[in-house]
Amino acid sequence: MPRWVFPLLILAFIIVLVELYTFQAFKTVSKSKMVRFSFLFVSIAVYVNFFITVFTYSRSDGQTPQFQMAMGLLLTISIPKLIVIMLLFGEDVYRWILKLITAISNGETKSLVGRRKFISQIALGLATIPFAAFIYGIIQGKYNYKVLKYQLSFKDLPDAFDGYTITQISDIHSGSFTNKEKIQYGVDLINEQKSDLLVFTGDIVNNKADEMDDWIEMFSHLKAKEGKFSILGNHDYGDYMDWKNPQDKKDNFQAVKEIHKKIGFDLLLDEHRYLEKDGQKIALLGVENWGKGFNQAGDLEKAAANIQKEDFKILMTHDPSHWEYKVKTADFNYHLTLSGHTHGLQMGIEIPGWFKWSPSKYVYKQWAGLYEEFGRYINVNRGFGYHAFPGRVGIWPEITVIELKKA
Repeated sequence: MPRWVFPLLILAFIIVLVELYTFQAFKTVSKSKMVRFSFLFVSIAVYVNFFITVFTYSRSDGQTPQFQMAMGLLLTISIPKLIVIMLLFGEDVYRWILKLITAISNGETKSLVGRRKFISQIALGLATIPFAAFIYGIIQGKYNYKVLKYQLSFKDLPDAFDGYTITQISDIHSGSFTNKEKIQYGVDLINEQKSDLLVFTGDIVNNKADEMDDWIEMFSHLKAKEGKFSILGNHDYGDYMDWKNPQDKKDNFQAVKEIHKKIGFDLLLDEHRYLEKDGQKIALLGVENWGKGFNQAGDLEKAAANIQKEDFKILMTHDPSHWEYKVKTADFNYHLTLSGHTHGLQMGIEIPGWFKWSPSKYVYKQWAGLYEEFGRYINVNRGFGYHAFPGRVGIWPEITVIELKKA
């Protein structure tokens, strides 16, 4: 028996169980057959659309908007149902335990019909919260750009760079864009920061260089007083789609690198630049992608060649796992590392200054925002664009502004 059959059977069982519980909730709450069967019809339509999209998906096409929307609709109807099944299954467990106790004690079983209806109403009511959140995330949340500002102090920062500002953006994923007006708003918001330096930390496309064709003119208007610098991300290598031949993949990779020049960015490929101000300097390094367990192309030693150990250093590396496993304990003191990659999974809960959670935290130790260890900092940008899921829920697209201060 093929290895995929058993997982598929488990998935089918889970889907049937979830749908039965949710249908039962609607049946308990509403006497209208139209309401109950309309819900069932919509659910079946979303599942059919998703499985058709998956089984007709070709890696040679890259990730299409149709695939993203199928994924978005599936998550929108599935996640709210998890709330329903948790409450109703919990209520079932309670009923079974109560029946068992009653049977053992030879008591009389009480009717729980009213209780079942009340729990179903609560479950469906709570389920509308994530349902509405996902609808908002797909329509508007992915354009809900937030400017996050940090001030970082360093004793060894050259005096000339006291008050120096850096704007960081990451994970553009231009192949997912559909709304030029909204993206223009985001670009204008970046320029409004009027920072000294603008850096982009990888993933300019989903897979193919031509995804950026309609956006080059817009992004070429990004401005910074002292320059614009960039690196590559894991998606920029074209590894997530099938190519007709190796040469096509190689040509696409070269075209992706050329995009950075077209929009006015200096692409750093395991190299560095010295930024000078009033006769003083700091080092800006950029490495190719380095991820834990995959695509470890980045060469930190090569990028740091001819840099002095005492120099103040800012490192651009796309995947924050690079900082966790290599950078933060390196002999060189990389004062500030700028990464992206995680998107914060594009969904989670954040209450600024108090609470931050996303399933992304179970994959990456540093998954969104600013972190500090050993006196060294990393900022993990939540990303400018979106990928796979065509929206953002609670984890908004980010423009980071960091001000360097002399301690």
